[in-house]
Amino acid sequence: MEKTVEVRKTYKYRLYRNNKVDGSIHQQINVAGMIWNHALALQKRYYQLTGKYIPLFVMQKHIAKLRMRRSKYAYWKVLGSQAVQEILERLDEAYARFFKKQGGLPRFKKVKKFKSFVLKQAGWDVLDKQAGKKYRKIRIGKKIYKFVYHRPLNGEIKMVTIKRDTAGRLWVCFSVIEKMAIPEPISTGKIGGFDFGLADFLTTNNGATIASPQYYKRDLPRLRAIQRRVSRKIKQSNNHKAGMWHMSRRHIRIADKRLDCHFQLAHDLCDQYDVMVFEDLNLDAMKKLWGRKISDLGFAQFIKVLDWVALKRGKRIIKISRWERTTGKCSHCGHTQKLGLSERVFKCECCGNTLGRDHNAAINILEAGHRLILSQSTEVLANSKAVGVNGRSPCLGIGSMSL
Repeated sequence: MEKTVEVRKTYKYRLYRNNKVDGSIHQQINVAGMIWNHALALQKRYYQLTGKYIPLFVMQKHIAKLRMRRSKYAYWKVLGSQAVQEILERLDEAYARFFKKQGGLPRFKKVKKFKSFVLKQAGWDVLDKQAGKKYRKIRIGKKIYKFVYHRPLNGEIKMVTIKRDTAGRLWVCFSVIEKMAIPEPISTGKIGGFDFGLADFLTTNNGATIASPQYYKRDLPRLRAIQRRVSRKIKQSNNHKAGMWHMSRRHIRIADKRLDCHFQLAHDLCDQYDVMVFEDLNLDAMKKLWGRKISDLGFAQFIKVLDWVALKRGKRIIKISRWERTTGKCSHCGHTQKLGLSERVFKCECCGNTLGRDHNAAINILEAGHRLILSQSTEVLANSKAVGVNGRSPCLGIGSMSL
């Protein structure tokens, strides 16, 4: 039996190139970058003078006055008022993460490298909604743009984001709330444990390995050749800009290949398993040890893709704690011992069990997943026993509970 869930999705479409009107969007994105830098400078200056933080509402009110009353900042009016408020909300969220020690201090950004602005209730409208057309039109501000309508747009549109990638291409992203039907999953009756590694992307509890293509490493000689040619050109010249565009396109192509590989692998795993167990890794610390190889593998992106594919297909993803002992623990007898990073084979000092390092860790991850499932089911059972007849709690004696 199918069940319906309400999800937040983003539909991304490419804007048609049009030199006559593209300049307006680029100008708006540049203005968004200027407002970010101006607000950040105000925060830093105010903190130096008073040691305090400017609240979001006060900052929004101040920027609105500058836009409307100061001729020096009149050009900020090309960007809608809601887009300006959203930029300041982004900055406020960045400071909130910094105060919670969840991220670094917000930084100034190059205006030409600023990526996007967001429109919420006003400032946009989707036009020409006839079915069967390969393109649609959208009004942004007072100008009309075409975008490639390569797939149907479903759900209620809540937010529109205009993005600019590193190659200068423009995209329109519709954030919608959509009711998605999840079909009855085809059960395979299998649960798998997976260990992430550098030699092999994933190792299963059965000992099978899944290699990573490492697209960046494969394309590195080509990227180095392009970079050498670009470095010889005069900065800001047309040849230099063309070389930078070419280099950006190569990086985008690498990222697209990696994302496509992750989607294919996610669907393959969902075909084979009902439940998949992974370890919650500290990837930032791993990057400090192994650098760009961790970024090239893209494990964090793969987990996000797998979460989404599993949701659509009715599968389940379990993440065990990063503090769970998986590498230096024997999967046969449970004995723990030290294991160096260079040791690729685990040999138990207690029972003599010998397995590959990643294979042994994958078995331990699977066992930890089994324990987590058992503990969760025990909690659910205990909660259900605490509920009396007709959903009334025998302990409290008041109200009703829905399970």
